[in-house]
Amino acid sequence: MNKMLDSIALTIGIIGAVNWGLIGFFGFNLVEFIFRNMWLSRIIYALVGLCGLYLFTFYGRTRRMAGGTSA
Repeated sequence: MNKMLDSIALTIGIIGAVNWGLIGFFGFNLVEFIFRNMWLSRIIYALVGLCGLYLFTFYGRTRRMAGGTSA
C-alpha cells in the first residue's frame, strides 16, 4: 500500500510541477485547460498540494535508508 501511495503522490507531484513550468514559461495552465471548471481545478490543485506535503516524508525515508548520516 505504501509503495502504491508513494507512486501516486510522486506522479501527481510531477504533473503539478509540469503545470507550474508551463505557467511560468508560457502562461499556459494545463489543469484549467483540461478541466475548464473552476471548482474541479481547485480540487486538482488541492490534491497536488497534499501530495507535495506527503512527498516531504521521502526525505526522512531516504535518510533512514542511507543510514541516518547527516551532511
